[in-house]
Amino acid sequence: MDRIQIPAGADSPYAYAGPEALRQPIEAALRRVVDPEVAMSIVDLGLVYGVAVGDDRVEVVMTMTSAACPVTDVVVGDVEAELDRVVPPQMTMHVDLVREPAWTPDRMSERARSFMGW
Repeated sequence: MDRIQIPAGADSPYAYAGPEALRQPIEAALRRVVDPEVAMSIVDLGLVYGVAVGDDRVEVVMTMTSAACPVTDVVVGDVEAELDRVVPPQMTMHVDLVREPAWTPDRMSERARSFMGW
């Protein structure tokens, strides 16, 4: 399966390519996914790098805070479950976990920084 190319730059916390009608529902779905180790949304943590919506597929490119994250399967399952609630039923979902670029705390939102006391 070829990765959908996600253009750089966006007014949201991550790059988005796809129909505008799905942008907000997808972002809301991703914001409902919480990293259970820190009790914070994966969007606020900066784990989501991009979302691309094709004709029949939604791809989320994301990372975890570390390569050895013990809750990766939980988070990926939650992403798929939340997206399943908002995208058309004929669309497939794919979560592409990447290690490059590596996650850093610089990716966190101001809300996340405040929550962490940074």
